[in-house]
Amino acid sequence: MTSPCEVHIYAQNKSHCDEVAKKILLMAKGLEQKYNFYDPNSYLWALNQRKSNALDAQTKDLLSRAKLFYTQTKGIFDITAGTLTQSRKLPTLDEVEKEMKRLEPFVGVEHFKIKKNKLIFDNPHTLIDLGGFVKEYAVDLAVKILKKEKILSALVNFGGDIYALGLKPNGEKFSIGIKNPKNPQAYITSLKISNEALTTSASYERKHQVEGKVYSHIISTQELQNKIISATVIASTTVEAGVFSTAFMIDPKLETSLKRVLINEKLEVL
Repeated sequence: MTSPCEVHIYAQNKSHCDEVAKKILLMAKGLEQKYNFYDPNSYLWALNQRKSNALDAQTKDLLSRAKLFYTQTKGIFDITAGTLTQSRKLPTLDEVEKEMKRLEPFVGVEHFKIKKNKLIFDNPHTLIDLGGFVKEYAVDLAVKILKKEKILSALVNFGGDIYALGLKPNGEKFSIGIKNPKNPQAYITSLKISNEALTTSASYERKHQVEGKVYSHIISTQELQNKIISATVIASTTVEAGVFSTAFMIDPKLETSLKRVLINEKLEVL
């Protein structure tokens, strides 16, 4: 998942907790291998390289949900933004910009369709990258495993994508710190959650630099506002929270009923 992942399980039987943790680990590793954008042996690679167009039920569900979120975020959350990823590996800024311009017309979920159990692209260039989706999806699946195993209290944290199941053993909600985007070693505020998901997208996360120009890990054909440098969202599922925390980094005025905490360049909590 390209980041530290942890699960805290609160229960009386340690051996049962170990068994549950192992199930979650195997599930997460399976998703990581299956949907690895860069691995030539992954299922997603085969789809992107047009070596296969067969969709299993899980992938069909993921792609269908991604199309729905694309509409809900007015095109901001886009799993085809990965079409531009390879261009950022070119050695010069001029080459990067030219290649991105060439590929931009092929970005957008309208460039693929789901017909029964088949994935149909309308061009040879569009690529699907589920990197901004699968980690959150894995958290939600971990919560399903915990519930199925009758675990009443747990905290799942996959690289900052968090779900708090139930309450802490002392009966209190889980307190989640929100990092200072200009000093990630410090916290600027905190939120308390129970049976909810919380995710944060921020400017301190992964970046790539070419000849002095910094490209955010949030890839979009829409221009970043550069006013919000951290966006935290609370939702009933980690997938939904993750989608909208990413979207708010690009359009902080996006309409939603979800609870959110936005931090601007002045470190004001909005």
